[in-house]
Amino acid sequence: MTKNFKLSEFECKCGCVMPDDVKSNIIKLAGQLQILRDIIDKPIRVTNSYRCLNHNRSIGSKDTSQHILGKAADIKVSGFKPEVLAKFIDEMIYGGHLLQGGLGVYDTFVHYDIRKTKARWGKTLS
Repeated sequence: MTKNFKLSEFECKCGCVMPDDVKSNIIKLAGQLQILRDIIDKPIRVTNSYRCLNHNRSIGSKDTSQHILGKAADIKVSGFKPEVLAKFIDEMIYGGHLLQGGLGVYDTFVHYDIRKTKARWGKTLS
């Protein structure tokens, strides 16, 4: 898909087939993550991305999740604490380098999505 990202990194954990409209969103999302990867010059690990509705429900997530649409990825970057990575992504969005969307900070990862509207939240234990 991109220089550093493969479609398999974004597939649903249940093993279902990704719909074409979701795949289109995933390609766009991967392009944004590639921009981030090129700037920070470090590998980005996608821990979660597309989730079919059944899988999404099975993990207790809302039916309005951007993961269902293939517009979201939960990511980690070695050497970056989630709050630092999220701040960097937010600055890239503000500077026009990345698409506007959702940005969530968790204890071990950052959620980034390309929903087109600004959404910010934090779910850390600290």
